[in-house]
Amino acid sequence: MGAVSYFTVGSNRLEEAMAFYDALLGSIGMKPAFEPPWGGRLYAAAGKGMFGVLNPHDDQPACIGNGSMGGFSFDTREEVAAFHAKAIELGGLTEGDPGERSPGVYFRDLDGNKLCGYKIG
Repeated sequence: MGAVSYFTVGSNRLEEAMAFYDALLGSIGMKPAFEPPWGGRLYAAAGKGMFGVLNPHDDQPACIGNGSMGGFSFDTREEVAAFHAKAIELGGLTEGDPGERSPGVYFRDLDGNKLCGYKIG
């Protein structure tokens, strides 16, 4: 059976974006795993899939997708709230405080990419 294993976002502020994701994803145990030659970084944790922040491979400017979003699942609502708080602390913009939009929290990174932290059940 197939499963989602990774997702990526593009950035036009790659050094700032990598610092943001180093801190944010480091707070949930994901570590840098690979840096592709066209620029950026992939993060991974055993059994948790991968996330990447990259220069677009076609050398065109990165842009956010209207309707695109990536999600991170957590074991507890407290972990969701902590992830959201860390993103905001690092300069991300909130799109709903914990409990405001169920079952998760939504925020945008430094480039405007929309992400979610959630706990189902």
